Amino acid sequence: GDTYEVLDKFSGASLVGTKYVPLFDYFTEYSDVAFRVVADDFVTPHGGTGVVHTAPAFGEDDYRVCIENQIITKGENLIVAVDDDGCFTGKITDFSGRYIKDADKDIVQAVKDKGRLVKSGSFTHTYPFCWRSDTPLIYRAVPSWFVAVEKLKDQLLENNKQTYWVPDFVKEKRFHNWLENARDWAVSRSRFWGTPLPVWISEDGEETVVMDSIDKLEKLSGVKVTDLHRHNIDHITIPSSRGPSFGVLRRVEDVFDCWFESGSMPYAYIHYPFENAELFENNFPGHFVAEGLDQTRGWFYTLMVLSTALFGKPAFRNLICNGLVLAEDGKKMSKRLKNYPSPMEVIDDYGADALRLYIINSPVVRAEPLRFKKDGVYGVVKDVFLPWYNAYRFLVQNAKRLETEGFPPFIPIDQITLQKSSNVLDQWINSATQSLVHFVRQEMDGYRLYTVVPSLLKFLDNLTNIYVRFNRKRLKGRTGEEDCRTALSTLYHVLLTSCKAMSPFTPFFTEVLYQNLRKVCNGSEESIHFCSFPQEDGKRVERIEQSVSRMMTIIDLARNIRERHNKPLKTPLREMVVVHPDTEFLGDIAGKLKEYVLEELNVKSVVPCNDLLKYSSLRADPDFSVLGKQLGKSMGIVAKEIKAMSQENILAFEKAGEFTVATHCLKLTDIKIIRDFKRPNNMTGEEIDAAGDGDVLVILDLRPDESLFEAGVAREIVNRIQKLRKKISLEPTDMVEVYFKSLDADNSISQQILNSQELYIRDALGSSLLPSSMIPSHAVIIGEERFHGISNLAFVITLARPALVFNSDAILALYAGNTKFAQGLQTYLLSRDHHNLRSEFQCGNGKIKVDCIESQPAVDVVLGEHVFLTVGDYLSTETR
Repeated sequence: GDTYEVLDKFSGASLVGTKYVPLFDYFTEYSDVAFRVVADDFVTPHGGTGVVHTAPAFGEDDYRVCIENQIITKGENLIVAVDDDGCFTGKITDFSGRYIKDADKDIVQAVKDKGRLVKSGSFTHTYPFCWRSDTPLIYRAVPSWFVAVEKLKDQLLENNKQTYWVPDFVKEKRFHNWLENARDWAVSRSRFWGTPLPVWISEDGEETVVMDSIDKLEKLSGVKVTDLHRHNIDHITIPSSRGPSFGVLRRVEDVFDCWFESGSMPYAYIHYPFENAELFENNFPGHFVAEGLDQTRGWFYTLMVLSTALFGKPAFRNLICNGLVLAEDGKKMSKRLKNYPSPMEVIDDYGADALRLYIINSPVVRAEPLRFKKDGVYGVVKDVFLPWYNAYRFLVQNAKRLETEGFPPFIPIDQITLQKSSNVLDQWINSATQSLVHFVRQEMDGYRLYTVVPSLLKFLDNLTNIYVRFNRKRLKGRTGEEDCRTALSTLYHVLLTSCKAMSPFTPFFTEVLYQNLRKVCNGSEESIHFCSFPQEDGKRVERIEQSVSRMMTIIDLARNIRERHNKPLKTPLREMVVVHPDTEFLGDIAGKLKEYVLEELNVKSVVPCNDLLKYSSLRADPDFSVLGKQLGKSMGIVAKEIKAMSQENILAFEKAGEFTVATHCLKLTDIKIIRDFKRPNNMTGEEIDAAGDGDVLVILDLRPDESLFEAGVAREIVNRIQKLRKKISLEPTDMVEVYFKSLDADNSISQQILNSQELYIRDALGSSLLPSSMIPSHAVIIGEERFHGISNLAFVITLARPALVFNSDAILALYAGNTKFAQGLQTYLLSRDHHNLRSEFQCGNGKIKVDCIESQPAVDVVLGEHVFLTVGDYLSTETR
């Protein structure tokens, strides 16, 4: 503060128009128009002093400001005091030939020597660097050829209105604004490689010829042209049309900006107008283009400019604009920084389909940035492809099981017949599949890629966690062969249709599934990509879809109650009450959906209730996020009125769908209706609890019930058996016999449970639970485990391959009491493959002829009389 004296204080605006003495005298010839103070809003006090020197050849703002203030005129040759190598020209006499950055210190010293330096120092600020070499850049004007875009501006804006963009805000905001402020486009570049500008100019600049074809160039020059690269045409000259004395015309040295070529793509790629005129004219504008958000100033722009200039119409009808894929840290992906995983590594680890689906299901398809995470691709494998494949594998396993069990091979029932299925889940999944096809077609027609994957995820979740899970018994053949084939056929067509619908998104995965699925379908295409996209060929039943969706809401709510009270699903509960205003839905829950609810939640009864006030009290809250924007200052009054609504008013509002408060008509979306559980007076929170979601309330009776004890233990036993199967890596189709042995001193309790729960256990396992005392000596044991503390019981579970059981007396009778022959027959039968032996009995209608045992007479062996294929078969015969 001691080095200067404040003489006066004034605003910067008061200096506008003031002339000043330049720091150097290199350009004094421009003193009449230059060296005066001008003002513009691109200068701020935050980045320095608020004063900046303006050089029109070295910055876009500098150029604009100088034109606006009549310091230069548009189109005149600019003063460029720096050459192509970044060195000062001879005009700058004191520093001529020196690189601009190397001269910085000497320039500061020269200013100081003239007594014009106020202060010198270094400031850290943003500065452009070459992304390849990391060297500093300068902005510098170069002579260029331009397309006069500013003359086309109105037509460009009109043509933009004729296009459809996803997302539309890029068209309406970003691209519109860019066109609104469009400047003439510099299309020339000073390079060797590139498409040469087809412009020949005379030495005096008075004569210009633009070549529109090779024929024209050959005709005017007399030279045969076979290659249009610079080194093959730069030597070609054209005689002046004004006469020999005016010399020849030579091609300008520049080449085209590569974006000019990209913008010419719709017609250049088919060599229009020299060829394919009809093909081009019948298909222009193009139906669809897709590129990144950065192309609003690149390819999208050049397409629009050139097509507007040439044809007066846009180059495309529909456009998908994606955002930029960034590194996980939010920075641009960089080969130099190596801040992203190798694409081939991601594909090798998780597959190209997973990578594609991850990107399609990300913000990037909504023109927003995506921080790429490899874990996100793994998430797609886990959440999409594994459930999808598991549903397919379950179909294949159970289709093969039919043949294993001796039934005819699986051939899918036609869809017309399947549409008549009386099973509610068949009706539901068929309807949901048609809804998926309808939705995918609708969204693809609207070019909305980002909505498809969430819909597919929901569909696959429903397929695996509802249809397959709830239909296990049917799919495994526990409800009879005909019902099994109906369920398997339904699953087959659902998978086939979903694969076709998703094949554009997951081409490799769907092809693998399709190649196996097509084996049982005559006349199918060789590849899924030869198939037509699915049409809606079945009826959508919205009521069934809604009822199943509500059923899953009920199941989720009941699970939440169980979790809160630490009541696992293996513990049976006596009752669940479902409160809902829709009597049709309650009828579905108490009717055709009841068995699925009871089994999934392990409750003994479901009680429907449409009396909304019996178990709950209603209160209303305003949705401030919605109403705040609508009501403004009236929000306080309206909120008070909403909170004061009576039970009757709330019910009337739900029925009518609207409610008027202080002259404001409110809709269902404006008010939140909250259902508070009204617990019965004689019960505690540990005995009964509830959970609600929207208009449904679920109430569970949590009181222990001794009558349910045996059912709970049976579930525990089945659960342990299933875990043992998994532990020893058995496939669902692997047939085993399960044996039980009590380790308790008093085994009467476990025996009572097994007797009372026999039907449930047989239904769950697909076979009877056998006493360990019946394990044949020749049985092959493949797994065994001891369990203690299961509801205070201890037991052993043994898994064994199916083993033959012989009726020794009947076999002995076959050989008239010859023990040696009887033993020989048993040895022979035990040596046979169990599966093949079963097949032979089935082919012989339960009888086979054994005539291959040396020195023994031929005999007819009858299944169920002389031999039993399993201990379970033998036991069921004995107990009849």
